[in-house]
Amino acid sequence: MRLPTEHLEVQLAFPAALDPVVWGTETSMSAEASPLRTAPVRRDENGTRLFSWTTSTPPLHARYRLEWRFRAARPEPQDERQGADVTTVRPSEQMRDLGVVQYGAPVLAEAARPFGLPDEKDAAEQIVESLFASMERIARVHPFAKGMGIAAPQIGIGRAAAVVQPADPAAAAIVLLNSRITARSEEMDEQYEGCLSFFDVRGMVPRPLTITVVTTAMDGTEVTTVYERGLARLVAHEIDHLDGLLYTARMRPGVEPIPVEEYRQTGRGWAYDQ
Repeated sequence: MRLPTEHLEVQLAFPAALDPVVWGTETSMSAEASPLRTAPVRRDENGTRLFSWTTSTPPLHARYRLEWRFRAARPEPQDERQGADVTTVRPSEQMRDLGVVQYGAPVLAEAARPFGLPDEKDAAEQIVESLFASMERIARVHPFAKGMGIAAPQIGIGRAAAVVQPADPAAAAIVLLNSRITARSEEMDEQYEGCLSFFDVRGMVPRPLTITVVTTAMDGTEVTTVYERGLARLVAHEIDHLDGLLYTARMRPGVEPIPVEEYRQTGRGWAYDQ
């Protein structure tokens, strides 16, 4: 907002058959991004889904961003061979253009603020929707045979939320709210990991093969889940983001990430002994 404004209204219209959802964030020159204080209002009319959002007397320099996704059709990830047209830019630049906060941003080095659930349920749901939308955009341009995840700090929101899509595309996605690891197996392994916030390199990271994670559900109850192998690695990576850590903090002393051009495992899952 660059001029004094008494009333701001935005209206969006989509085909209802696409099952659209809309959410948004607001920020300013002195405040980090946070969910809109009032959620968009939805109504269906003659095959069209209408969304309207309004605010009164918005402060100067406030910024509002509305996003949406269509739940009726999930785009298929592109095969690497189909992605030649997107390799003209560095992977980190590609992720930045897709809305992923890049290495060096303060929000990536700060512990994310937990949610007070169920009181902050609406805020948590909006952020989770935004994370899923970001994950879908990214999956359109890069294959993730090992699965993928993204945390709220990576989209500029310093709240304790992350989502993980397991390697099996048919598996349900995992929502992590206020998550913390309460137990780790002594047995560990080392595998290469990538991070959307510095996607030009891959790093060999030791992690426990099994972790126990406590997560807060939307109704405020705590849920305990045990994750193993590749899924444990994905979940631990995202929880590190919520603690303000990057995978480089987990690498062995003296070990450095390698350029993505030297990495030879894109398109393949992590290998584990049977």
